[in-house]
Amino acid sequence: MFTGIIETLGIVQEVKKEQDNIHVTIDSPLANELKIDQSVAHNGICLTVVAIDGHHYTVTAIGETIKKTNISNWKVGDIVNLERAMKLGDRLDGHIVQGHIDQIGTCVSVQETNGSWFYTFEYDWALQNITIEKGSITVNGVSLTVVDSGRSNFSVAIIPYTHEHTNFNSFVVGTKVNLEFDVIGKYVSKLYGNK
Repeated sequence: MFTGIIETLGIVQEVKKEQDNIHVTIDSPLANELKIDQSVAHNGICLTVVAIDGHHYTVTAIGETIKKTNISNWKVGDIVNLERAMKLGDRLDGHIVQGHIDQIGTCVSVQETNGSWFYTFEYDWALQNITIEKGSITVNGVSLTVVDSGRSNFSVAIIPYTHEHTNFNSFVVGTKVNLEFDVIGKYVSKLYGNK
């Protein structure tokens, strides 16, 4: 389990395909604090550490993860948001995040508004995920509050700290992002149907 509060950024050092899997090596200041088999969220994707070498570590994504996320688009030099699993008893500063991406979204608008930023994303409504205005959403692992909610789109407002300390500052129109919808919203959607 995660909170959606990003700890640091990592840089993709290597992307290696092996059969249906992708192995990604990350350069990160967290590497020397990690251990094999530990879960780390990478742009919101919960991945298991399989190797550590100095300030680099490697994670592996399997077919199901590749299908539902944007990891197949990652390339050397890309910046990824990183968060280690939450500790039992810690404050829950973001919201409950599972690290299980529901689907990919697309950035359709970026507006700077006097020191903050307003981003709008579209997603495929046919998968029956929903956002709720003032509810929670995770975009590339970042816990955010939905500002505007439409049937297949939503907007979020980003403060300067988040803009500077996550990969939101690299988003442009057309950027593909990982979306994890609020677990409570998913439950309500399945219980009552997505109307």
